Amino acid sequence: MSSPPFDDRDGFIWYNGEMVPWRDAQLHVLNHGLHYASSVFEGERSYEGEIFKLREHTERLFFSAQVMGFEIPYTLEEVDQACRDVLTANRIQDGYVRPVAWRGPEMMGVSAQHNKIQLAIAAWAWPAYFSPEALTKGIRLRTTKWRRPSAECAPVQAKAAGLYMICTLAKHEAESAGYDDALMLDWRGQVSEATGANIFLNIDGALHTPTADCFLAGITRQTVMDLARQHGIEVIERAIMPEELAKATEVFVTGTAAEVTPVGEIDDHIYVVGEVTKQLMDAYDAMVRRNVAA
Repeated sequence: MSSPPFDDRDGFIWYNGEMVPWRDAQLHVLNHGLHYASSVFEGERSYEGEIFKLREHTERLFFSAQVMGFEIPYTLEEVDQACRDVLTANRIQDGYVRPVAWRGPEMMGVSAQHNKIQLAIAAWAWPAYFSPEALTKGIRLRTTKWRRPSAECAPVQAKAAGLYMICTLAKHEAESAGYDDALMLDWRGQVSEATGANIFLNIDGALHTPTADCFLAGITRQTVMDLARQHGIEVIERAIMPEELAKATEVFVTGTAAEVTPVGEIDDHIYVVGEVTKQLMDAYDAMVRRNVAA
């Protein structure tokens, strides 16, 4: 049975300071954010009703807006509370929270200096991002032709909607070929990330991950790096070339939605779901649950 479309569900959405019925959270087709991608967003996970690292996500939302040249008309505290209120209103325990801010309809053109900033926050129940089989066998990735742009070409450190256009193209390309997701290189031909998750390689017992100079340095990425170091695992951030994929014995991806998900295959390379991956999967799960208990 397919899920209902996201514009036709029961529940409530926090919309510009008010909790409104889900189906009433509408916007005009001439909003600037729709036409020119002047929009930023966050993806957050709740566990047993508590949002993991909520303040860090809210701070990144504000940072992304600043990079995009606009100011969110609420305080950090107000947005934090609105996220919690959305969970309560929708009676969600384990779910996904999506704050999104965008330029409104006051001006229609590339210039939008006088557009008011809109903010909405939705939440919904969230199952595993990949299939349950992925946790035991690993997901399959295919290297895509779409590449991450340089920092001189796009606001790469912002979680900006426009940057995900190539992710959709890359993921559709991979799925059409029977894969779960795509591995993206950057404009230099270096390994960067999957379409919505950062990547780690176990090479000779150390975790190697690409330097985040042209893609988002994820909150989950940093959390897992900290966990690895606490468990005595060396973490190395550096430029990684595609031919180095053959050196890895384990590969996994991290993200708010993906959490810690093993990779079983990239192109012609096969990997095991090894002890380091399992250790960090368990450590991350324990950490988000401790966050609830705390």
